[in-house]
Amino acid sequence: MKILLIGEYSNVHWTLAEGLRSLGHKVCVVSNGDFWKNYRRDISLVRKYSKSGGISYLLKTYALLPWLRGYDIVQIINPMFLELKAERITPIYHYLKRHNGKIFLGAFGMDAYWVEACTREPRAFRYSDFNIGDRSIDNYYTREQAADWKDTPKAILNHEIAESCNGIIAGMYEYHTAYKEKHGDKLTYIPFPIHPEEKEAVVHYTTDRKLRIFIGIQKERSIYKGTDIMLRALERTVQKYPDECEMLKAESVPFEEYSRMVNDCDILIDQLYGYSPGMNALLAMSKGKIVVGGAEEECYAINGESNLRPMVNVVPDEEDVFNKLEWLVLNRYKVAKMQEESIEYIAKHHHPRKVAEKYLKFWKEK
Repeated sequence: MKILLIGEYSNVHWTLAEGLRSLGHKVCVVSNGDFWKNYRRDISLVRKYSKSGGISYLLKTYALLPWLRGYDIVQIINPMFLELKAERITPIYHYLKRHNGKIFLGAFGMDAYWVEACTREPRAFRYSDFNIGDRSIDNYYTREQAADWKDTPKAILNHEIAESCNGIIAGMYEYHTAYKEKHGDKLTYIPFPIHPEEKEAVVHYTTDRKLRIFIGIQKERSIYKGTDIMLRALERTVQKYPDECEMLKAESVPFEEYSRMVNDCDILIDQLYGYSPGMNALLAMSKGKIVVGGAEEECYAINGESNLRPMVNVVPDEEDVFNKLEWLVLNRYKVAKMQEESIEYIAKHHHPRKVAEKYLKFWKEK
């Protein structure tokens, strides 16, 4: 098949393309590389944020459209799959739908259905970026996202695409739940594709040294990721057990440096409010790291996993995070085995070729 993947999120589309190509399909990835992460793509479509950047980007996009015709499958990463206002994306979406075979929507991150699921009554989740139980979380992030995706042109576009596309692929339990009520008939869950790391990149922990616990901090995203709470719990752990563990902390560092620091750690802390691991956590697991973060039973169940439990689940509470970190410190002899299970879990559920096969099956069915 001839497949077009538009947009990027943490290397999902490029890795999926590699899996599809290994099965003999022709794939083109068009993206901006996910901004500063600068992931690989076949056609680069980057907006410069200058006085004339918007017009230039729009003209470049329209000039590209004749080359984005005649594909059997088109998949867009998100309703906002281009760096344009929703009103300008709408006719481009219709063009793609009109001039290609089938078109699919990725439910991989922030969108109107996610915001609705997190803010409606009754709550769809026990906790999320937007709520803990019945209590709403009120901060600049939740206010901004609600303003962005509730009764706005973005929301209108999102609903239009969901209604008119051939199918919707959710990459995490949370996003599957967000779309299930209204679009269960055209929805599926497929895990994110992750390359298993080369063996030399995997360093298993030995109890003759300190546990290295890594936390990555992006200041502008700290509140909604829960990093502020997790950092306090980690600082308490290191203070209580200075001879048994140490903290590796990255604050808004370039991706290459971030990856190197992940390679050097034993444990990664990530996504306090999640039910499932995101791409950063999955990448760390592929390197043989233990993830402390979102790993509820719903996450294992949607993958059909009944045996492996490599992740350490935490809930949005500083004391719970501290207790889980303390348990790891006091049970360091179990760490190497859990690291092996992380690698096994990624190979079993997230291998790009296996993931690509699931995409092909769904695309053909729809």
